[in-house]
Amino acid sequence: MKKRIIWLSLALVAGSASHAFAQFASDALRHSRLQFGGPARTLGIAGANVALGADFGNLTSNPAGLGMYQKSELHFTPGVGFGQSNGRIEGNSAAAQEATQNSFHVGSAGLVFTTRRPDDDQTTNWRAGSFALGFTRVADFNIASSYQGSINNNQSFLSRLRPQAGARGQAFFDDLDDQFDNNQYTTNLGLAYGAYLADIRQARTGARLDSAVVLRQQGSLLNQGEVVTNSGSQSQFDLGYGASYRDRLYIGGAIGIVSSNFTETRVLSETDNDPSTYFMGLRSRSEQTTAGSGFNARLGMIYRATDNLRVGASVQTPTYMRFTETFNESLTSNFSAQGADRVPSDLPVGETTVAFDPNDYEYALTSPLRANGGVAYTIGKLGFITGDVEYVGYGRARFSNDNNTGSELITEENNAIKTRYQSAVNLRFGAEGRFDIFRARLGFARYGSPYKTDTGSERAQNFYTGGIGMRQGNFFIDAAAVYTTFDQVYTPYSLVNDLQPVVNVSNNRFTTSITAGVTF
Repeated sequence: MKKRIIWLSLALVAGSASHAFAQFASDALRHSRLQFGGPARTLGIAGANVALGADFGNLTSNPAGLGMYQKSELHFTPGVGFGQSNGRIEGNSAAAQEATQNSFHVGSAGLVFTTRRPDDDQTTNWRAGSFALGFTRVADFNIASSYQGSINNNQSFLSRLRPQAGARGQAFFDDLDDQFDNNQYTTNLGLAYGAYLADIRQARTGARLDSAVVLRQQGSLLNQGEVVTNSGSQSQFDLGYGASYRDRLYIGGAIGIVSSNFTETRVLSETDNDPSTYFMGLRSRSEQTTAGSGFNARLGMIYRATDNLRVGASVQTPTYMRFTETFNESLTSNFSAQGADRVPSDLPVGETTVAFDPNDYEYALTSPLRANGGVAYTIGKLGFITGDVEYVGYGRARFSNDNNTGSELITEENNAIKTRYQSAVNLRFGAEGRFDIFRARLGFARYGSPYKTDTGSERAQNFYTGGIGMRQGNFFIDAAAVYTTFDQVYTPYSLVNDLQPVVNVSNNRFTTSITAGVTF
């Protein structure tokens, strides 16, 4: 058992945040806020293909477009991404910190089988049909951020454990001792106690029974920083069919099998240069690994109003996914051999690391319905222009589980989703120019902010796209570049005094993809 030191003040300071599910409302947003995906042609026009048709990207946006294929097709699309961010504490004079996160990925791969009746076969009004199957990456989680700056000690990571005044029973102190003695930590305060960042104090008078928990003294000014590294993606394997009725009306449907993997590593550190305290610093490291799978379905139609003008619409059901999540967290303290504050006699010099046992959770998430509408206009054989609008009700995402384990927390997080997020509109625009066997493409997309408090749309996502291509006989090759910008605002933890640091992060990501394929 750790040695006690006598409580010299009248204030009772305790900390008791329990370690429970690592899922939060932000997890629901992550798996609901998708990006346009597909081969390089789709990417080059910013995913604006709902009314375009004859594009493999229609498998995930509007399967009616499959009915416009004239030939069968096979393609493969690898890509690379380069991400950069700049983060700083809001209102802090410290320079912004830069972080990078790069990745290699397969963006799309697929096969389309097309059957079409000859023009002289008028036995039915159904002129053509295409069955497609393939893989599409629909979300990129690769991103990193970093910040560094000075904070007051009442804003520190340790002060998040500062509890309200009040008496504690002996069982509370015994539980902290049991966690330390067995090296099995179940509360955030227990973890701090194991790292010698908190003490159990005894009353100065009477029987000197255990009276309070106090946190380790820190200097008035601390240096704090955090590095957050995210990796992973969300993808779909789809089966779809589209048909042509009189080459005027096109209808289609698809079923998607969704898979997702995500890893987030957070390392927060605080250092103290005050020579009057034994405390030199701390480091909190957590890792969340999430893997899940699920399914959705979509229906769509395209109507050729004139030979040049097409209108389209599609709707995708909510995506039901089941996740398995593993959460690890450790806390490291660092103490010097000298200081003026009162400490226990067994305070270690140097670093001490303690950790929670890994926690595995299982839960389900239903992400919101998505509805799309689009218009496309072809300019003879010179090219086309196209535009889409998409509606997503982010506030309708819901967590669930199969038993009562964590049901109160799930209800709390579902309420947080409704409180924090709103419906948003995503806009996509694209154009293609045709020059003999060559193609040139441009696009722009703006995905609206899902945050209710984001009145200025500061957290909207902007996508600037471009691409080139070549068609030669039955072979085609396309290249696309997507430049993405978006901002984040987050707090690394919450404090009762509401003085927690607020971190602003500006992100940009450049992704380039190449598609090679054949028609037959």
